Amino acid sequence: MSRDMSYDAVMSRKNEIMKKAIGIDYDVFETGGIGFDYERMMREAGYSLEEIQKIQSSTGVGNTPILELKNLTALARKLAPKGKGARIFIKDEATNPSGSFKARRASVSVYHAKKLGYKGVIAATSGNYGAAVASQAAMAGLKCIVVQECYDSKMVGQPEILEKQRACEAYGAEVVQLSVGPELFYSFLCLLEETGYFNASLYTPFGIAGVETLGYELIMQFREKLGRDPDKVVITHAGGGNVTGTARGIKKAGAEHTEIVGASVDLSGLHMASDRDFNRKSFTTGHTGFGIPFATWPDRADVPRNAARPLRYLDRYLTVKQGEVFYITEALSVLEGLERGPAGNTSLTAAFALAQEMDEDQIIVVQETEYTGAGKHPMPQISFAKQNGIEILFGDPDTEVPGQNIVFPDHPSKIKVRDFDLGKARMSYIKNAINNYGKKEISQYDFEFLVKDTNSDENFVRSVLSELDVKVL
Repeated sequence: MSRDMSYDAVMSRKNEIMKKAIGIDYDVFETGGIGFDYERMMREAGYSLEEIQKIQSSTGVGNTPILELKNLTALARKLAPKGKGARIFIKDEATNPSGSFKARRASVSVYHAKKLGYKGVIAATSGNYGAAVASQAAMAGLKCIVVQECYDSKMVGQPEILEKQRACEAYGAEVVQLSVGPELFYSFLCLLEETGYFNASLYTPFGIAGVETLGYELIMQFREKLGRDPDKVVITHAGGGNVTGTARGIKKAGAEHTEIVGASVDLSGLHMASDRDFNRKSFTTGHTGFGIPFATWPDRADVPRNAARPLRYLDRYLTVKQGEVFYITEALSVLEGLERGPAGNTSLTAAFALAQEMDEDQIIVVQETEYTGAGKHPMPQISFAKQNGIEILFGDPDTEVPGQNIVFPDHPSKIKVRDFDLGKARMSYIKNAINNYGKKEISQYDFEFLVKDTNSDENFVRSVLSELDVKVL
């Protein structure tokens, strides 16, 4: 008898499909409530840091260089008060095989898939991760399918996503392109069930642990080169895996005093699942449309429990404007001779402004760069914005309205960061947890889990629970 492939039937089988496609029994880590044993999941379902370093070195992943941006630092000091202007560094992840840090995540997933005997891997992504999975699968001799959310209902695709399609196909992957909406997850599940391939999800313990080497490596390189840890590490925040993996690696290196700063492009007002809004944004990742929802409810992912838990690790969360990121992308090219892609330059924009608040003897590092070219370059993105009725202006970036205009700063002094209230994000996370699980009372274990998962304290969590009229047993 053939299986029922209707939307409702497939969605009802999602846990069964995912279990076969990942090889992890998530029930082992569950406690029957809101909380689960996160550290046990990361420890037992993944690999040790040393094992991952060996896996990655075998395919040329990692050991990327640290570069000091002396000219951007000089510009920041020119704009900063006397004695201010921290040294700005980047970790050049564009030197990985597929041109981004996502090669670290993909390397472990593909290795694990081959180890377990899967014939191929599937990834649902519109971004650099697809190219990374395709690259690693080619090295491992595995088949690869990348499922992209690419078009609006008029079959108009974003230049950046189309460029990533080209990269995936260049590595031999089959690319399945879909329009924006719920069909992505349904089609993804159908392909997993039909092929029996491994789900190379961004959000498994393999994917997150693969990024731990980045944070660990970064700290060790600074200790070797400069004899000290950086004061701040700025990380572009989207789904949370970059923040989580890097921060865990930094902590494993013992850098307890290095501040973890997340940065996203402000796309407030645009709905990521809206057909109308899909092509009215100029950034496909590293923006608030992913950063805030995944921070306030990480378990919206394509696995039962998301290993990316950004609120556990963020010390500060900043937003920057689209025009500011385009400006810094150009500045990096003309001042430093480095042409790099948009996502890493989101955190570079934040770092440029933050450096001006810091002392000259302090260090701020942007944790990743990525390749650019074709649709990822600012010019096709700006042209595409114009075609979609977006006004391109010069002036004060604070006047930028996502989906209506892009405002380039008319002077670098107008580039600044805007703090997103992490207290508000933590409160939203707790409310989401209570509402999604329908709780009127929670166990002590769940209470302690919420404290850890929000990186807050008992008084804060109790105050939010009290507001929701939820009791702790």
